[in-house]
Amino acid sequence: MRHHTTQHLTSYAARDSSGASAKGVADGPVSPVTCGTETSARGTIASVRSRARTLLEGNRVSRISVRGFAVASATAVTTVGAVVGVASGDPQTSGDNFEATAADTTLLADIPADQQAQVQTASLTQQADAQAGAAEVAAKKSAEESARIQAAKDAKAKKEAAEEKAEQEREAKEALQVSRSEARDSSSFAVQSSYSVAEVQAMARQMIPGDQYQCFSNIVDHESTWNYRAQNASSGAYGLVQALPGSKMASAGADWQTNPATQIKWGLNYMNDRYGSPCGAWSFWQANNWY
Repeated sequence: MRHHTTQHLTSYAARDSSGASAKGVADGPVSPVTCGTETSARGTIASVRSRARTLLEGNRVSRISVRGFAVASATAVTTVGAVVGVASGDPQTSGDNFEATAADTTLLADIPADQQAQVQTASLTQQADAQAGAAEVAAKKSAEESARIQAAKDAKAKKEAAEEKAEQEREAKEALQVSRSEARDSSSFAVQSSYSVAEVQAMARQMIPGDQYQCFSNIVDHESTWNYRAQNASSGAYGLVQALPGSKMASAGADWQTNPATQIKWGLNYMNDRYGSPCGAWSFWQANNWY
């Protein structure tokens, strides 16, 4: 049958190239070529349907093509029309291409009715699984990216906080150094035979940095109540800051026993060296009642 169809198609192509009108062919009686082609198309469709049923009965159908969800009758009409188009002079479709396309198509109508729902459900389930897998991969990728961005933000914030803290400490240290450099030295005060509490406190205010004075004053209040001649009879501690022994204050001046400025100078140096500042010494004193 294919050989007979090919001969007639060749004859028709020769006739068309010699000037015959395509419309004339379509308007005239149905030629043997057309009848033969329709018969070939129907035979091809029957063959495809037979193969589809065989595969289904053997449980070997693995997929339904997109065209498999079309109405069977409409698909059959379209297929026959495509073959008739070849016989009518349509150069875009050949018999071989049609047979290849038809052979690759499983019609929904060709599947037994009791298996159609199962096949459709399997197809939809496969699509849903594929979509779920893609969504899971996308979600995982998004979560990883979010975690990376958050980690970078945290690291940046931590670094900025450390830099800010270091800057604050540096500024505080510089301010303390400036304050100490601006403090008046003990040698700048005139020596007197005696000093009142107010005079001793005034001297301390001029010698101690402003932000440290209150802490220094708190310690002196507890140790000697601002009496620069105070002496502990049992321990031998002496002076405003109760140095033990009192002779330690000789490093600040030979007049340590009679000059409050010399005692203040020594006491300030001691607090700075041992506790970092008078306030550091005061914190320790509060916890231990000594420093």
